[in-house]
Amino acid sequence: QVQLVESGGGSVQAGGSLRLSCGVSGHSRRPYCMAWFRQAPGKEREEVAVIYTGGGSTYYADSVKGRFTISQDNAKKTLYLQMNSLNQTDTAMYYCAAQTRGSRFPCVGSESEYDYWGQGTQVTVPS
Repeated sequence: QVQLVESGGGSVQAGGSLRLSCGVSGHSRRPYCMAWFRQAPGKEREEVAVIYTGGGSTYYADSVKGRFTISQDNAKKTLYLQMNSLNQTDTAMYYCAAQTRGSRFPCVGSESEYDYWGQGTQVTVPS
């Protein structure tokens, strides 16, 4: 079992920044990849950023490219999402997720392959 606990959400003015954290515990081996997803009210969940934990390669949705950065601290067993230049469209519940199935399964565009999820942390950018 893998436990994921997000933190760092809150309310921030447009143009501001936040850093989300996701503490990872309970795993006997490192997940193959990890990701941040978000879901705004009335919308489908969106994959925001992915990191391959072994090599550190990353992927970003077009909507956040150049503004968000996903990173990991293996010593602290923590996943991060640095979010800059926030705007109202970034308002959503943000979830971290882990894929432990391995390299035979995709990490990008494959929400169903993520087998562990955190409880989410709310990010609000008021209009």
